[in-house]
Amino acid sequence: MTMRKLPSNASVATEGNGGRLIAPAANRNAAALCGLMARVAPSSGRALELASGTGQHVSAFARRLPGLYWQPSDVTAERRSSIDAYTKGLPNTAAALHLDATASGWHKTIARQDLVVLINLLHLISWTETKTLVAEAARVLNTGGRLVLYGPFMRAGQLTSDGDQRFHDALVQQDPEIGYKDDAELLALLKNSDLELVEITHMPANNLAFVAEKAVT
Repeated sequence: MTMRKLPSNASVATEGNGGRLIAPAANRNAAALCGLMARVAPSSGRALELASGTGQHVSAFARRLPGLYWQPSDVTAERRSSIDAYTKGLPNTAAALHLDATASGWHKTIARQDLVVLINLLHLISWTETKTLVAEAARVLNTGGRLVLYGPFMRAGQLTSDGDQRFHDALVQQDPEIGYKDDAELLALLKNSDLELVEITHMPANNLAFVAEKAVT
């Protein structure tokens, strides 16, 4: 994953107790995301979270869905340490794995999964990296496994709030390859990756959650 210079509000985390990093956005959206997962995730099996960040989400997911065995991952050592601090003592969570979700071929190194989750990353990477990430996630899923992608998106090529416009503009100013992805283009990418759309859910703060399922081949 290319380490990009991002606006100061793109990936905010402060130091907490016991090696835990705290992202305010994760605190705000954890309940809504847990509700989504409880509804769309399989009740058992293996679950991989890509780019787990601080670990706040995966620890909440592991508690809410105890039938799934969670594998968190991240590209940075500092965040992997935070993830492990959050998940310490949870019997259904593995130690954080070093994984670049935008690198080609990573599906070959990971056991097949029943669920792959990605929270708030696509707007921070390029479209080329997005295509690689989705293709790799599709390859690591078991047939019938699900992919959940959450974050801010354009709708039919348009930004639908002033806040989204400002944030997208700030991202593109820092790096013209990144910024909000378009919902229609993402749907086409899912289809081309043998993933069938299950639903698009409107989430708080004008975000969307795409839920797709690995098609029978």
